[in-house]
Amino acid sequence: MNNNTQIQLLTPQHWKDYELIDCGDFEKLERFGDFILIRPEPQAVWPKALGDAEWNKRYHIKFKGRSATSGDWLKKNPKSADRWHITYKNDDVAIRFRLGLTSFKHVGIFPEQAVNWDYISESVKGFKTENPKVLNLFAYTGGASLIAKAAGADTTHVDSIKQVVTWANENQELSEISNIRWVVEDALKFVKRELKRGNTYNGIILDPPAYGHGPKGEKWKLEDHIMEMMRDVVQLLDPKEHFLILNTYSLGFSSVIVENLIRTSFPQVENLEIGELYLQATAGPKLPLGVFGKFRKFA
Repeated sequence: MNNNTQIQLLTPQHWKDYELIDCGDFEKLERFGDFILIRPEPQAVWPKALGDAEWNKRYHIKFKGRSATSGDWLKKNPKSADRWHITYKNDDVAIRFRLGLTSFKHVGIFPEQAVNWDYISESVKGFKTENPKVLNLFAYTGGASLIAKAAGADTTHVDSIKQVVTWANENQELSEISNIRWVVEDALKFVKRELKRGNTYNGIILDPPAYGHGPKGEKWKLEDHIMEMMRDVVQLLDPKEHFLILNTYSLGFSSVIVENLIRTSFPQVENLEIGELYLQATAGPKLPLGVFGKFRKFA
């Protein structure tokens, strides 16, 4: 076992429609397409680089929290749209997203995930397998699913929240792709059923929340369930040709934990990479946004 895995720091390289302008004082100033938003950011414990006056001059829409989980959007111009579209394009594929102002500060995309999307499209394009099968678990509005499908994979998208899967389907239509398989189910239950069926996948993406609930109230707590999930998931990997991405956004989870999870559940792992995702603010600071472990094997 080689335990000298280098910890990487990775940030997206291909975004034209997204920019982190600045972050600090527990907020971030970011541009999504034509709109500049101010949103809460618990990790931004340092002061703003640009200062309040500059932020107030630039923003169009600001999120004001009412509680830990909800709040209101304040618009400078009341006629500003609640929904709009952006594009992501890398060397292999292009996809489109419908963004929207939700009551819990999200807009329907996690821009740092573009690092993982690039790895997915590169892996799918590099496989010798025709129509490689990709499984996206905890799949949210489907960025990774869209990328996998656009790159040529037979793609299954699993999320426990029906409205989010509906949103992902809208993104599929916007991206002018089709035939992603949509599954509204608890991710762990789905994986166990696929094991019983003897199904395998060439690519598996996991982006689990710290806490969550399945459609029938199944409880998910990252530290309690991730080892069981990993042990099951690696059994679904095609032995000849595969990739796996484990991404976690949980304060206190380090990339070394992710490395240990992968090595203990899949001792034969090849080409393991671990590290941290961040967004580089134009004004200077780096904003850390989760840790990852990923590996792949080509035929």
